[in-house]
Order: sequence, then structure tokens, then C-alpha cells
Amino acid sequence: MPFTELLRSPAGTAERLRTVRAVRLRRRDADDLFLMRADRMHGEAEVVDFTATLLTAMLVDTEGGMAAIRRALPRVLPWLRFLPDGSAEEMLGELTEVATASRDLDTMVPIAQVLTEWRHTAEIYADPDLLAELTRERGGDAGPVPLPAAAGPAEDDER
Repeated sequence: MPFTELLRSPAGTAERLRTVRAVRLRRRDADDLFLMRADRMHGEAEVVDFTATLLTAMLVDTEGGMAAIRRALPRVLPWLRFLPDGSAEEMLGELTEVATASRDLDTMVPIAQVLTEWRHTAEIYADPDLLAELTRERGGDAGPVPLPAAAGPAEDDER
């Protein structure tokens, strides 16, 4: 729904949350927002925390758990098939480290970032023309890169 509808009818928007998981508030000049009941958010956060903890324990504690995750990962992330040999293991290691650290910080944003970066890497490997362009020999250093033009005085210049 448009953000302005929340402003016009906050009680109606709150009532809508009784029947839906969340309400997406569309804004013209900014990122959309999601509005969710606190009890639902806490429940979902608990599931995410449980899943991250379980995944980390499986990866760290047992070879059997690691083997199960290795077998399941291509079904969960089908784009892994485009990565070069050994990259899925590297991604899984990075994901484990980031998931553990993210859990301690109570944020899942870094986990999403790792998955996004690896998915983009798979996209490059899936496109032979793009892969060839990005991996071709460049013939040495192209020289210094000029600094971008300043929009105005920098903070340090004003001191």
C-alpha cells in the first residue's frame, strides 16, 4: 500500500495486520518499508536464530552434518552449479563465518550480502561472454585513476 495510506488511516493499516504477515509501504523517493506485528517479528527472528545456530553447529561439530549440508546446498541454491570447482566449499565456509558473527550482532544483513555476492559471481560464470570479458588479460596497468570532481569543500578543508 502507499505510505500515504498509512498516514491517512493508521488504525485501518494496523487492523490489516491481523490478517496478513506484513504490509509493504511503498514510498516514492525512498526504499519501501515493511510493517509487521512485533509478536510475528520476534517469532520469525527466533526461527532465523534457530536455523543459523543449527546450521553453524552442523558445520562445526560433525563431518556428517557438513556432508548433509553439502548435499542439500545445490537444491537450496541451484545457481551453485555455475561456480567453478571448490567455490561452493569456499562459499559455505564464508557463509558459516558470517552467520556466526551476524548472530552475535543480531543482524542478518551480512548473510544476505554474502549470498548476493556469491549469486552475482555465479551469474558471471554462467555467461561465457561476460566471464571472458572480465577475465581477459588487460595488458598491464592502465595508469592512475583521477580523483572524482568534488561537489563542494570537504569537511577537512573547512577546518
